[in-house]
Amino acid sequence: MLNLYDTATSQIRPLKQRVPGQLSIYLCGPTVYGPPHIGHGRATLVYDILRRYLEWTGVAVRLVSNITDIDDKIIDRATRENRPWLDIAQKCEHVWFDSMSRLGVLRPTDVPRATEYVEQIVGLIAELIAKDAAYATDDGIYMSTSVVADYGLLAHQNIDDMLAGGGDRTVFGADQKKHPADFVLWKFSKPGEPSWASPWGEGRPGWHSECVVMSLELLGEGFDLHCGGADLRFPHHENERAQAVALGKDFAHHWMHNGFVVDTEGEKMSKSLGNVTNLPDLLDRYDARAYRMLLLQTHYRSPVKVGLDNIDASVNALAGVDSFHSRTSLLTATPDAATLDAFRTAMNDDLNTPVAVGVMFDAIRRANVAVDSSDTKLAGSLASAVREMCVAFGINLEVATISDELVSRAKALDAARVARDFATADAIRDELQSLGYLVETTKEGTKLRKA
Repeated sequence: MLNLYDTATSQIRPLKQRVPGQLSIYLCGPTVYGPPHIGHGRATLVYDILRRYLEWTGVAVRLVSNITDIDDKIIDRATRENRPWLDIAQKCEHVWFDSMSRLGVLRPTDVPRATEYVEQIVGLIAELIAKDAAYATDDGIYMSTSVVADYGLLAHQNIDDMLAGGGDRTVFGADQKKHPADFVLWKFSKPGEPSWASPWGEGRPGWHSECVVMSLELLGEGFDLHCGGADLRFPHHENERAQAVALGKDFAHHWMHNGFVVDTEGEKMSKSLGNVTNLPDLLDRYDARAYRMLLLQTHYRSPVKVGLDNIDASVNALAGVDSFHSRTSLLTATPDAATLDAFRTAMNDDLNTPVAVGVMFDAIRRANVAVDSSDTKLAGSLASAVREMCVAFGINLEVATISDELVSRAKALDAARVARDFATADAIRDELQSLGYLVETTKEGTKLRKA
């Protein structure tokens, strides 16, 4: 069974399934007001790897990931650029899914948009008011956090620290709030702003009310896993949970949060800090699989720096995997059981992908040795295991192609060797190696593969 760190209990514990063989996941999705940055890419890749691994083990996964398509930041951009807010939201959503597709991230099972659930959000707020868990001020309807006895469960810190460390989002303030931690559920609209009808006046949903409604509507009470970036623990996830608790609803049973992408100074990457690297720009420059490979070699809960050195190293690592696949693609056998057992052990230990990647590269090394010694049975078994692991990781293997010109140079090397013109043979070998190829001498002739 997969064991994952649970933010609520601060323990690694089994990821239990409400329905055996099925897993329900809610992943907080993007607020679509600009292009995604590589921090967003990390979050989606972490949970894509989790999903793919679970499905590889035979679990049916239902992943719900929302789109926040109404928000202050969308409205602010629309005002600055004199554009319709919906035009910004829709175009940025398109950019988001285009980037996710290029990253090889599977599309969520369900993609609810906040504007599609306004009626249900209004209903939830009405229930909170009826239970004296929410109240009106001049600028909106607020949640009374004092009714939740364990408010702060996910943050594991006192209220002053939580309010000081609210992530990218401002903790909404109003003079009429009953407690500094109380948060907005419904914002009354200003002239010219998008708005929807409610019993309390025209307005729009607060961010924290959107996800609690969409998750419960689509996954039902007691769903298995709620996940997102570490910055969402507080206030967003804590405030989602508070509303469910106040209504007596059984909310998420397990909480999972991935670490930040940080810059060279160790600062979390975020749009508000201005130290973002746009994900589309990264994908324009590199093999999209390289970012997945880089993140696989870092534990999901650890911070990661993304720079030219480790991206380039990931590109080279992928070239080696592709080259191995090209060399062994015709070898088929039952996957090596011991290798896959070691792989499962690593993945089931809090999704320990760095160890699991080590298992894969060790299998590649042993398989290459087996090929060199003509042990095709062992090579085929290990190669099949590598292909299985790549499926679980979401790495699409590519057969390295060798151009006709390179094939011709390899044949010229063979001809020089037959003619015992070793100086020419060595010169051709040096030429091919300088182009980034491993030059292998076999009984069938010279073989080339990407270094």
